[in-house]
Amino acid sequence: MAGARSFERGLGYLSAVSRLEIGDEVITATVDGTDTYEVELIEDEDGRLSGWCDCPFGQEGNFCKHCVAAGLTVLGQADSVPQQRSAAASRTRLLDTWLESRTRGELLALVREQLADDRDLRRRLELRAATAWEDTGIARERILTLLDTRPFARYGYVEYADARAYGRQAAEAVTALRALTAAGRAADAVEVAREALRALGRAYGEIDDSDGLIGDVATGLAEAHLEACRTARPDPVETAEWLVRHLLDEVNDATDIDLFDYREVLGEPGIARARELVVAAWRANPKGWAEKYLIERLLKADGGSVDSLVAVHAADLAPNGHTHLVIAKELEAAGRAAEALEWAERGLREVESDWAPDDELVTFVCERYARAGRLAGVVAIRRDLLQARPSLAAYQHLRTAARAANAWEGSERAGALEVLKAADQPDNRRWYGGSVLVDALVDDADLDAAWQAAADGFADERQWLALADRIRDKKPADALTVYLRWIEPLRKQTGDRTYEHMAELLLGARACHRTLGTESEFATYLAALRADQKRKRKLMATLDLHGL
Repeated sequence: MAGARSFERGLGYLSAVSRLEIGDEVITATVDGTDTYEVELIEDEDGRLSGWCDCPFGQEGNFCKHCVAAGLTVLGQADSVPQQRSAAASRTRLLDTWLESRTRGELLALVREQLADDRDLRRRLELRAATAWEDTGIARERILTLLDTRPFARYGYVEYADARAYGRQAAEAVTALRALTAAGRAADAVEVAREALRALGRAYGEIDDSDGLIGDVATGLAEAHLEACRTARPDPVETAEWLVRHLLDEVNDATDIDLFDYREVLGEPGIARARELVVAAWRANPKGWAEKYLIERLLKADGGSVDSLVAVHAADLAPNGHTHLVIAKELEAAGRAAEALEWAERGLREVESDWAPDDELVTFVCERYARAGRLAGVVAIRRDLLQARPSLAAYQHLRTAARAANAWEGSERAGALEVLKAADQPDNRRWYGGSVLVDALVDDADLDAAWQAAADGFADERQWLALADRIRDKKPADALTVYLRWIEPLRKQTGDRTYEHMAELLLGARACHRTLGTESEFATYLAALRADQKRKRKLMATLDLHGL
């Protein structure tokens, strides 16, 4: 579960495990590392193990070295684990029995004692009391307090390490809203849920919700609001107005509310009002994302014509042709294939100069050309794309299309390589990743041409070394010059990655000398290098590890 690296590191933390407690269901422990971390291990009924740790690596969902250390500590006392679990179950039963034997007064005293020391518990019970005693003001205040990010925020932002705790607290707001509805106060729940949705929507952009926990809370709030509306049956027109305002408000992206989930609540008067508001909003701002989504959703729900949908999309065409593709798909689904292809072709023509065409749009057009036997058309599209934005992927696509049309070997390939050569002149080539020309020639397995291009200045270190690896069995002398060339600058560098890289290059050089039958020369070179670098103990250890 941990992987070799975390497992190996966990071995070094066995002495850092403390406060190990083996419960009947959960094992908990504290592990001292860079900080003090809390670990939980759970084994389900099928024997599957899961672990959680509040260290940064563990909070990303990984079975970290601290979980490993706690688990190995438990395994170190495996013989006693069944007895410890049995004892924990006995303690739980004893506590239950003791609580059941207390008088009402004793239990109240015990609860009040805990409330004095635990503010979170006090807030949760105050919320339950407000729900039970019909005090909407307190319930509202407590629910909004549960959604307040300030206690968890650092410099106004809830970081990943704190988001889990905030999510657990915020989830209680969902429970409280549902309790209001269950207690016969659905109308109050509707109003409080609206405020809660807005509060979380405003805060959501300031939370690192990588695990989606806060998104789940937002979904829960939306569901609690819908449940309350179905029970309370608020004014349909006013509800429609609130829903449309909510869905058009950019701070409410976190809540996944669908207007038509409320169809039963809104009835025909509410739906009519919602339709009126959505159309007006779209006409006022046809490029707005929310407005566009709502009008599209409205048309589909109402069974609107495909031409109406096309008009909506055509009002705001994306510069990379993606919207043309959306329109083409709608038309094709409606059985209007010819018009669909026209829109897709138009999308390719209208791509703005600063943008690359949408990959899916290109594929859409090429696939339909191929089905119609228009292979030359596919080649032309792929050729134009290579000329506009030279890349290995564009070269590969052109090669595939041209081979299908029996037009690759000869002028088409030669023209493509000229495009790459012109784009990657040595004084203008990319600083990172080498030249596309060399990558394309290697991809073609044309190693002689790739070597010549590299010699002409078109290759970076990565490409030179990749070429050396490919040719060293047949041209060991050429490959050897490459390895030796890139070893030399590493003599002045330090660091684990440098030492590993030097070892890899030396292994390549040794392979070349073996093929050439000059192993004694390599031994002399290696001995001189080790003597020159002998003060770098880590490098010497790395070379020893690789048998050098």
